[in-house]
Amino acid sequence: MMACLLHLSAAGASIEAPDPELRAILQQTVNDQSVFADRFDGEVWLVDMSGRLSKFLKDPYERLNFLRLVHQESMRAEIDPELVLAVIQIESRFDRFAISSVGAQGLMQVMPFWKDEIGRPDDNLTNMATNLRYGCTILKHYLKKERGNLTRALARYNGSLGKTWYSEKVLDAWQKYWFFDRT
Repeated sequence: MMACLLHLSAAGASIEAPDPELRAILQQTVNDQSVFADRFDGEVWLVDMSGRLSKFLKDPYERLNFLRLVHQESMRAEIDPELVLAVIQIESRFDRFAISSVGAQGLMQVMPFWKDEIGRPDDNLTNMATNLRYGCTILKHYLKKERGNLTRALARYNGSLGKTWYSEKVLDAWQKYWFFDRT
């Protein structure tokens, strides 16, 4: 499992050059900020998601801080925060220090070459806020590229375009653990 912009097949790795459009988007967003639009809705969401996340992150303060960051970055990228939680569950099981066999790092398993590509070589991908900023931006880019086709966007995110196993795992986790009814 890896979140990368390299297209890696199960049989072997074939490397594509970094997407210049995504490089530009990452450069624009690394310093952007956003917050909960409505305090009450934010509190409801935080309490609900905190209960669901407690089996992965035991410390309640760490959980709430993490959830605020997930919500902030997903809203900034205009993607569902629960989808981001599902991606993180599958990618790293909420381990911000996770490193894949190909070098992807952190919660959302971001490839470190992006730091150099956007001129921020000192960014720390094990920092939750940084990793979420990169990961959400990359996922949003793939959703746009695939015209909202979530299965294809998730496969691109994972480097398994043309296959559905990864997308199915994320979508299953989203439905089973993270789905939040906003009605």
